[in-house]
Amino acid sequence: MDFPPEISVFLLSLTAPLILYTINHVSFLQDPQVILAIGIAVLTTIFLLANLSVKSKTSTDPLFYVFAVFSFTSVVGITNALQQDGFIKGFMDFYISKGEPHLSSAHCIMMSYWDGVVHYGLLLLMIHRISAGKPFRVLALVWAGSMIASQLVFIPGIFVGKYGKNILPAFWRNVPSLVLPVWAAAKLFNRPRELSIIPADKVEVDQKRTLFSRPIDLILTLGLFATIIFTVFRGFVVLECSLDSCFSYIYQYEPYMKDSVGFPKVMMLVFLFYVLPLLTASVYGLYTPGCTWMLDWTLFLAGAVAQTQWTHLGSSVHSRTPFTYRIPRDEWRLVVALNLLYAAVPVLLAVRCYTDQAFFVKSVLQGQSSNGKKKN
Repeated sequence: MDFPPEISVFLLSLTAPLILYTINHVSFLQDPQVILAIGIAVLTTIFLLANLSVKSKTSTDPLFYVFAVFSFTSVVGITNALQQDGFIKGFMDFYISKGEPHLSSAHCIMMSYWDGVVHYGLLLLMIHRISAGKPFRVLALVWAGSMIASQLVFIPGIFVGKYGKNILPAFWRNVPSLVLPVWAAAKLFNRPRELSIIPADKVEVDQKRTLFSRPIDLILTLGLFATIIFTVFRGFVVLECSLDSCFSYIYQYEPYMKDSVGFPKVMMLVFLFYVLPLLTASVYGLYTPGCTWMLDWTLFLAGAVAQTQWTHLGSSVHSRTPFTYRIPRDEWRLVVALNLLYAAVPVLLAVRCYTDQAFFVKSVLQGQSSNGKKKN
């Protein structure tokens, strides 16, 4: 009996806990070099089995195989998170001790939850849409932004933090976790956008309106300015700025940013050097009509910021973080609110751009929309 591709991938991903449990109880498989070899062999096998699930199709989108492999690693991620928080046991002990010790940190636990819930859900949904011949580019851009941001913090954070002194061979399995999403994002950005059919008169009316006559865009612009200021400020904080406000903030509000694990510092620098330019460009895109790139990059940005803020905020309150680095109880509500608002602005911006595209459509597409309307 042939299962649909999405069911096949789902079943393959569920083998992850079984494989982890087996290795965890077979001592001769727990050598660091053997763990890396097993990891490569398992992911290669998943790729080959995923290929068999679509052998009846004449052509398959290459991203299907990427999504299939990451579906498996997402289940590994949620298994790690559940064991580290004490919900299950007997699956990840060998890997934490002889594979990737950093996976027991608060940052990696929160990252694993996101990977096992949000990424896993997106991956299965995208595989289903590929199998059904439906568009999936919007979901894929959100996933790519989330994955790339996650790895840009995760990989450098290991080197610069306290875990940099204990890098084992299994660490290098993370390199494809950055390379493949970057490759996928490059392919996605080069594919045609999923544009709505918009009447030319609506496009003309929307693009003639000033920012002050578009209240939602005005609020989003103000939110972006606030987000930009907060991004720069926290970047200065982790760079050990001598201003009193920076000193007070890191000690009284977000002491987690000086945790020796290294992840929070790298995250703030990723925000400063990569997210900040996108936030600034988004302000321009809301002010200037016809910036079609906003329809893509806001999705990518939303995925990136949502993932990193979830990980950062969760780590700031997680029990694996030393008490002195957690959010102080007196400032808990303020810090949580600031971080939630920081994540909400790019997400709301992406929703706004996706649901009402008229302001961002170029003039050449306006003509196409007008011609299509007349033909109909």
